[in-house]
Amino acid sequence: MVITGRLVVLGVAGVLPVLVRPEASTVAWWFVVLMVLAGTDALLAGSPRQVRLVREVTPTVRLHESASSVLQVRSTGRRRLRGVVRDAWVPTAGAVHNRHPLRLRPGDGSRLVTPLLPARRGDLPAGDVTIRSLGPLGIAGRQASHDLAGTIRVLPEFASRRHLPSRLARLREMDGRAAVQIRGEGTEFDSLRDYVIGDDVRSIDWRATARRTEVVVRTWRPERDRRVLIVLDVGRTSAIRVGQGTRLDAGIEAALLLTALASHAGDRVELVAYDRAARARVTAVSGSRVLPTVAEALSGVSETLIETDWTSLVTWVRTHQSQRCLVVLLTGLEPSVVEEGLLPVIGELTSHHRVVLASARADSVADAAGMPAPDDAYDRASRERADLDRAAVAESLSRAGVRVIEGEGPDLAPQLCDAYLTLKSAGML
Repeated sequence: MVITGRLVVLGVAGVLPVLVRPEASTVAWWFVVLMVLAGTDALLAGSPRQVRLVREVTPTVRLHESASSVLQVRSTGRRRLRGVVRDAWVPTAGAVHNRHPLRLRPGDGSRLVTPLLPARRGDLPAGDVTIRSLGPLGIAGRQASHDLAGTIRVLPEFASRRHLPSRLARLREMDGRAAVQIRGEGTEFDSLRDYVIGDDVRSIDWRATARRTEVVVRTWRPERDRRVLIVLDVGRTSAIRVGQGTRLDAGIEAALLLTALASHAGDRVELVAYDRAARARVTAVSGSRVLPTVAEALSGVSETLIETDWTSLVTWVRTHQSQRCLVVLLTGLEPSVVEEGLLPVIGELTSHHRVVLASARADSVADAAGMPAPDDAYDRASRERADLDRAAVAESLSRAGVRVIEGEGPDLAPQLCDAYLTLKSAGML
């Protein structure tokens, strides 16, 4: 049995008879009257268990986008059901207005909509549906909770998709679908066309020219059907704060944008999230299904507070990628981690693959700790020292054959795609 504020008000009203007859028996009789009223009201309330519940949830939604949970409630009892329904969700689902008034006659139904605004990636489960049924007087009632399954899958936000149109336009120019034709080492032959003033004489096809009356030149298009392996580091350094999110969030944005661009370019994209083992993997997916599959795989990926085992990671890449490919490492440039973990084994990767390392940079040491930094001489000195250390590490990686990209969190994704397009236009994938 549950009680409402009306019963409390009646209890306070008992002060009046006590003032008229200030005896213990008056208090006792008033208490008995209240209990009888509350018990009778609860017995006359409709049963909160005699209902049929169906939950309909938006199956997938992107982070920070609105969704909804719809409850279909139908009364199967013989009494009027009057009360409140609470559609409970985990706090990160953002179900703020989840209490709904309920008034149902026997056999009637109602549709209750709870808005959701998820604040975390992954599968967010629903809680119990609690129904509180009140009696005619509204001073007491009955309550029951129903275990009703429901889950919403929250995909990464993919805020970097605003950079995709400009990169696709550049890709179309490289691919010859615009007015620009390119020539570069490793590019694929596309077609022949008449020579125009300004064409590179090295592109003249002399054999074809000999068979015609006009000079013709070869045109090329960027390489297609190349392999791109995106390695997302989910170890300890991925939890460092970068702007409004973490380094892992910036890495996911970069992985999604690169996946969308590379799949449009006709390349085969694979992905692995790794610390000491593969936490998520996407392989053998092509065409328009690549980006949704990658987003689904990354929706449940989170930071782990362990060091990434670079030796086992390199072994994993060499085992699963026998052909030459572009390996994109989305990780950090912390000197101690790179010098002790990545640098000793990076040569095994660069000897077989083209390697690009992309890192989201924290603004300061205090940013890495998740705290605001005072703008004083000590803080500026620590920033400069950290910048010098990262620059030294980047130089060591460059000498080992790694292309290093470092940028602020929101800028990392477009910078990585620009590097991919540069390599592709030069035929270096």
